[in-house]
Amino acid sequence: MDTALLKTHFTELYGNPENDSLVFFAPGRVNLIGEHTDYNGGFVLPCAIRNGTYLLIRKTEDPLIKLSSRDMEEKVSIPVKGPFEKNAVHWVNYPIGIFQQFMDKGIALQGMELMFSGDIPSGAGLSSSASIEMVTAVAVNHLFHSELSMLDLVKMSQKAEHVFAGVNCGIMDQFAVGFGKADSAVFLNCKNLEYKIVPVPLPGFRLIIANTNKPRSLADSKYNERVSECAKALSYLAESFSIHQLGDLGFPQFFKAQGLIPDEIIRRRARHVVSENQRVLSAVNCLFKGDLLQFGALMNASHDSLRDDYEVTGFELDTLVEEARKIPGVIGSRMTGAGFGGCTVSLVREEVVADFIETTGKSYFAKTGLKADFYLAEPSEGARIIEN
Repeated sequence: MDTALLKTHFTELYGNPENDSLVFFAPGRVNLIGEHTDYNGGFVLPCAIRNGTYLLIRKTEDPLIKLSSRDMEEKVSIPVKGPFEKNAVHWVNYPIGIFQQFMDKGIALQGMELMFSGDIPSGAGLSSSASIEMVTAVAVNHLFHSELSMLDLVKMSQKAEHVFAGVNCGIMDQFAVGFGKADSAVFLNCKNLEYKIVPVPLPGFRLIIANTNKPRSLADSKYNERVSECAKALSYLAESFSIHQLGDLGFPQFFKAQGLIPDEIIRRRARHVVSENQRVLSAVNCLFKGDLLQFGALMNASHDSLRDDYEVTGFELDTLVEEARKIPGVIGSRMTGAGFGGCTVSLVREEVVADFIETTGKSYFAKTGLKADFYLAEPSEGARIIEN
């Protein structure tokens, strides 16, 4: 994105032709495998992507924080003196939640002007919300010399989403956005936040994201319902096992103990989480060995579990995956993100990428009446300042 053009827009919006704003960037993320395991203390394998959120920001002497976006019509001004409250303009609750987190840590803020601009499709499951949160957190941390660590900012961003957006998300999205590295994925243990940067060698292959373009809102979807169902499964299992999260349970243990869960639906929810945890471990091993065929098979198994046991896919996602798997040269395809719409990620041989996009897109439109958008997913660097 042209930062010089963004600075011109910033000046047109807020004045002051000298434009002493700083420019920050936070990527979106795509999760390669490990879905709905993060809030269960399990393993995930996401990577940051090139698409993301830019933020131009500067201090002012006004007792106001002014927020605008190149992608949204609404502009909001709030008093810098907190505590802050939820705003009727939904998107600004992500940065406002971050401001509150800084104030809760005793870090005094002052007037600011902020302008956001992004190229992550909203609501597509590529963590546009975490990208906004993290770019705000990194920028405010820099602007006010707070010297908080990246892990501090990640935790603050997760809490902001819980409190101000009403989504009981795990920590994967914010962690991937903050700690992403080029040509790599982040292998994260969500129970203790231990992580390892895993190279993603893709000789002859490309990762392609496909957006269903099905309208959805994560906060009022069944995401929180799944969180509750997992908590219920845990309560049954914890009567016989010394576990604090579903991620504590290995699949052989679960296979023997699943009868402890009397509700068949709750049992299937837990089965997905425990089996998906094992798939992440296997997938990391595949990457280290360079076994992309088996990695693709694990991607397929992940989607099937999310469809059958966790029931978070739906017609559009299933159609995209089914059509993708018909293309020779596609060795793995699965939904990515929370589900209920959003995106798929596919591992595609380089020489068939153009055919994959054209054929899958046409078949998907014929069956759903929706036009899918396709993106090249290149594992990239995490949230950072890009221009002083």
